Amino acid sequence: MNSVLEKIRPIVAAAMFAAVLAPSWSPAQEEDLKQKIQALEARIARLEALLAAREEKAEAQPAEMQRHLDVLAEEVEKLRSGEPDIEITEGRARSLGLGSSAATVYRKRHGVSLAGYGEMLYENFDGQLENGSKLRKGSQLDFLRAVIYAGYRFNDKFVFNSEIEFEHADTGKSGTVAPEFVYLDYLANDHLTVRGGLLLVPMGLTNEFHEPTAFIGARRSETETRIIPATWRENGFGFLGSAGRFEYRAYVVNGLDAAGFSAAGLRGGRQKGSFAKATDMAFVGRLDFSPMPGVVAGGSLYRGGSGQGQYLLNGREIKVGTTIGELHGQVQMRGFDVRALYARAELEDVADLNRARNLTGANSIGEVLQGGFLQFGYNLLARHTESVRLTPYYRFEKVNTQDRVPAGFVLDPQRDRKFHTSGLEFHPTHGIVVKSDYQWIKSRARNGQNQFNILLGYAF
Repeated sequence: MNSVLEKIRPIVAAAMFAAVLAPSWSPAQEEDLKQKIQALEARIARLEALLAAREEKAEAQPAEMQRHLDVLAEEVEKLRSGEPDIEITEGRARSLGLGSSAATVYRKRHGVSLAGYGEMLYENFDGQLENGSKLRKGSQLDFLRAVIYAGYRFNDKFVFNSEIEFEHADTGKSGTVAPEFVYLDYLANDHLTVRGGLLLVPMGLTNEFHEPTAFIGARRSETETRIIPATWRENGFGFLGSAGRFEYRAYVVNGLDAAGFSAAGLRGGRQKGSFAKATDMAFVGRLDFSPMPGVVAGGSLYRGGSGQGQYLLNGREIKVGTTIGELHGQVQMRGFDVRALYARAELEDVADLNRARNLTGANSIGEVLQGGFLQFGYNLLARHTESVRLTPYYRFEKVNTQDRVPAGFVLDPQRDRKFHTSGLEFHPTHGIVVKSDYQWIKSRARNGQNQFNILLGYAF
């Protein structure tokens, strides 16, 4: 463009010079020449303006390109550093019925997510029972579980999430590999989600929130092992959501299997999603109220049949109606961690079930099972740092899996037990915990055996 202007300028100058040197031209010719000169000058001005605009655009293009490169670099850095795309608070994860690590996929805008947790437990048992009799039981060091959370976010509405658990390290030595949950979510809006698949039953303080960094104590509570049989999962579907300060979950799932019930509790009745008998279904609902961050109070109710069409008496099906209810509360603020839970289960047709299963005497399944605990902890470093925690704790728990049995059967006093647990947990950084505690265990049969525990856990 510069070369064009350079060629035009001499022509215009020569024309002007010729006009000066040609006095013999007529006025009409002179006027015509002036108009041509003015037209050429106007054209030059337009060309110069166009050139300036192109030069400005050419200078802007590299800057715009650099801006795009900076944005891309920032996105790559986010991926490398694991920076979440969507903020999911502890409260939001809880409303989804998930621990912090289990909720990782909800932090993604699209694509695959991976997270996990694990626990290794050392148990050392006292050499004598509560009544003074000697009982040698060797110490045990078990890698309890290694868990992988694998999820996929299809878009802003559909999410897949799963928890795959490797228990006891080696399938050749009583270890297992099994899913803890596998489900699909449809996120209808911020307050309503529809869920279907292998679901965690939304009961208690531990069953949904069972990562080792989420609960206090090297071992999970007995109430949430024998009455709320954590980790408890069944096939089903339902919905969850929130309304103001309330959070709710409501599912229809396959019922428990009474063939696995025992005097020790309901744990053996879990079907775990594998060829689950669904002759008897169940409903479970949960409601929580959170008046402020760190404070939660609520309860849940489970109701369904557990007979699964397996037992008949005089031509009548034994349904084994099963009702489990629980109330819970938790306060985590200013370094304090206070938790309480009470659970009660009532079973129908127990006498008939005992006869159908040839259970006699003290081996009866309980008609009523109940238990609960109260736990206190305080983070000694709460006023100094958020990344490191040192928390002494104490838990008192009472559990009876035979609080009542049918007429004609007898109570087994060893099923009525008390636990005093005192210990210390240390979080050197977020996601890692070491817990150590001592448990004083007493029963009405006076055969309790105390034990010392150490747990190493992680969650990411």
